Amino acid sequence: MKIFRLVLWAIIVAMALALGWLTYEWQRTENQLAGGPYGTPFELVDQTGKPITEAAFRGRPTALFFGFTHCPEICPTTLFELDGWLRQVDPDGNRIGAYFVTVDPERDTPELLDSYISGVSDRITGITGAPDKVKAVVKGFNIYARKVPVDAANPDGDYTMDHTASVFLLDAEGRFKSTIAWGENPETAVTKLQNLLN
Repeated sequence: MKIFRLVLWAIIVAMALALGWLTYEWQRTENQLAGGPYGTPFELVDQTGKPITEAAFRGRPTALFFGFTHCPEICPTTLFELDGWLRQVDPDGNRIGAYFVTVDPERDTPELLDSYISGVSDRITGITGAPDKVKAVVKGFNIYARKVPVDAANPDGDYTMDHTASVFLLDAEGRFKSTIAWGENPETAVTKLQNLLN
């Protein structure tokens, strides 16, 4: 009976610690979303090899998507759809900035990003850089990204990437406003972009 009570108390303490940690993380995320610019400072390069920083996400609203060029469906579809939505909401292409940040910098060179994106859109800018710097940006923007081997028996062989598939919408000060989910109704997506301009 004494062991049972000790185990029960250990479980209660562990649950209390877990609850405290979850509350802290939730509050930290809420503060980040409600307060200043979303994400983290960075120094990367765009698809032409020019330096780019978080300052690109200031001065006008931003649509921000994290993906990779070897993505079989989600990334090319999202780029194509985002380009179409932007053409409806911002026909001249100067009121909303749009960016595609790679989660696979080992393969996604500026040249590859340029070829990949320019085949779909002339208003979305690709961003890549050194793997450690890109990883810090992915983490700083609370993006889930994980390398997944194509063949589990060969973990060092070809791979794909699991990643967050939402488009993040930031206001002109870089503050988080909302997301466009993968598979979102196109009319809803357009409305969200319109709201970003208001």
